[in-house]
Amino acid sequence: MVDHLANTEINSQRIAAVENCFGASGQPLALPGRVLLGEGILTKECRKKPKPRIFFLFNDILVYGSIIINKRKYNSQHIIPLEDVTLETLPDTLQMKNRWMIKTSKKSFVVSAASLTERKEWISHLEECIKHLLTKTGRQPCREPAAPWIPDKATDICMRCTQTKFSTLTRRHHCRKCGFVVCADCSRQRFLMPRLSPKPLRVCNLCYRQLLAEKKKEAEADRRQAEPIRAATQGYEPSSGDDSDKSDDEKAEQWPADTEFYTSEVSWSSFHS
Repeated sequence: MVDHLANTEINSQRIAAVENCFGASGQPLALPGRVLLGEGILTKECRKKPKPRIFFLFNDILVYGSIIINKRKYNSQHIIPLEDVTLETLPDTLQMKNRWMIKTSKKSFVVSAASLTERKEWISHLEECIKHLLTKTGRQPCREPAAPWIPDKATDICMRCTQTKFSTLTRRHHCRKCGFVVCADCSRQRFLMPRLSPKPLRVCNLCYRQLLAEKKKEAEADRRQAEPIRAATQGYEPSSGDDSDKSDDEKAEQWPADTEFYTSEVSWSSFHS
């Protein structure tokens, strides 16, 4: 179906319609070979509460955004490369049914469909596109997805110290490493995780200690790997070449006039000749 729709007028019109709905706030979506395969509204478990979001499945990316006017205006566009996506089916809860998790290296989140059939169709099409892309590019599936944020209402107390109660004055925070809801005292540290952000991110105290230990272990491994190289080069001094400040005349005086540098009878020629 992808090959059949690629570069067709109807596919171009569908993609243009999606771009128009996002307006200037969205990024251009039309690319050679890109095909819009389907769309639908899914409920996304957000930090505060579940919210409806519009999702568009292309053969290489998944796009979603907030609904202002359905079929007419969307904003807060997010684009996820399908090569970075893995899926996990989740059990139902009292609040949400037909759930599954969309996991990527930068962000993971839970969505739910209106019916079990709709969930099966979404997962089936996503898995087919992901498999095709990975086969085409030769890449491996994402092995270290980001932890999903646990919703604020999932707990009334800090999930680390289990002592601090959240209130209007006591804010909830999220650890960017484990996704737990934690208090300020349990998440005062910041740590640089380039996979998630170019800036240091808030992490809980436990994850901070674990990340420091991992960093120390990696540094130790790098040091041990470099030791054989240092040992092999130990005792060697860099050649001074012609960097000496002495003049050519001073250099010439250091050698006896009758010294024969080339005793072989084989003729040789200068590289500059």
